[in-house]
Amino acid sequence: MGALDGIRVLDLSRVLAGPWCGQILADLGAEVIKIERPKYGDDTRAWGPPWMKNDQGEDSHEAAYYQSTNRNKQSVAIDISTVEGQALVHSLIKDTDVLIENYKTDSLKKYNLDYESLSRINPRLVYCSITGFGQTGPRAEEPGYDFIIQGMGGLMSVTGEKDSLPGGGPQKLGIAFSDITTGLYATVAIQAALLNRHISGLGQYIDMALLDVQVATLANQGMNYLASGKVPTRYGNAHANIVPYQVFKASDRDFIIACGNDKQFAQLCDAIGLADLPQDPRFSSNAQRIKYRTEVTTLLAAHFATRTADEWVSAIQTAKVPVGLINNLEQAFKEPQVKARNMLIDMQHPESKNLTLIGSPIKMSRTPVEYRQAPPTLGQHTDEILSRIASQEELAKLRKNNIIG
Repeated sequence: MGALDGIRVLDLSRVLAGPWCGQILADLGAEVIKIERPKYGDDTRAWGPPWMKNDQGEDSHEAAYYQSTNRNKQSVAIDISTVEGQALVHSLIKDTDVLIENYKTDSLKKYNLDYESLSRINPRLVYCSITGFGQTGPRAEEPGYDFIIQGMGGLMSVTGEKDSLPGGGPQKLGIAFSDITTGLYATVAIQAALLNRHISGLGQYIDMALLDVQVATLANQGMNYLASGKVPTRYGNAHANIVPYQVFKASDRDFIIACGNDKQFAQLCDAIGLADLPQDPRFSSNAQRIKYRTEVTTLLAAHFATRTADEWVSAIQTAKVPVGLINNLEQAFKEPQVKARNMLIDMQHPESKNLTLIGSPIKMSRTPVEYRQAPPTLGQHTDEILSRIASQEELAKLRKNNIIG
């Protein structure tokens, strides 16, 4: 039994931020019913290649992107633009605890699927809307995409190499950071609302915006600006507040050192044969090393170029200073620690008996995450779920009229 066993979620969201939230809730034991468009489904079903391979080793019609964020869910295909489809959702909502949606602001009002309409049916409903800019403000009605939000929210101004270096300039992250973090924040908010419901007996409306989350996750960089009035710049793989905390190039490949304090810096220098370096007044404290960043990193860079990355990592690990190689995804998935933590899982899919997925990072002692079902095919559970509220004859008629799929 999962931590959220007994909680029922209707996931009307598509693409990433909302589905990511829904998958976390599903991993934690909630029953998550994904409502999708008949024939087409979630947009990401078609976002291939790459495609999931079937048991014959051929490309299926299931995109890898979709597989990344819809585990443990049940797929029900309903055309919510129709009165009959809306009626089905209204029936399901009576016994639903949480609804997740990421339609444009006010879009669901015309279908009577907005919070005001559904909370009249079920006052205990926790309703979470996820949009690019939120439900209020001058840009509320605009569509919001992760790439745009990373730029507007300041993230790209502190990501990438310095403008003065080759390849310098703003860079987005290699993953949809704003989407993923909004999904995480939404999960926290939903669980908080469920806890509050135990006290108040009432659900509530949650307004999540990618831009809000992006601004909130500026963290120390945001506070650096508010404290100093100085706009942070890009440091590439270096850290704004700690030195040395960056990538260095060994004789064969790059590796990372993350010295978090002066003691670690002294241990690092001792381990690499530069024990006298911390005695230099320019490098004796982190504040001084920030001031003389170029000087200390130039010295270290020249030294690290004399041996292989494996040699340096081994020596520095012995000194218990944070250090690591830079892995590609193949190397990351083969990392012994990743394997030991069961971060790759195998599940049975209708088209693939051995579908490998990335597992959940949540480790709980009494109510662990369970992997109950692979990401569903479109409409895989339509009859199973809707038979709770409609007869087989009614379902057959709805399917004939393309209301369900």
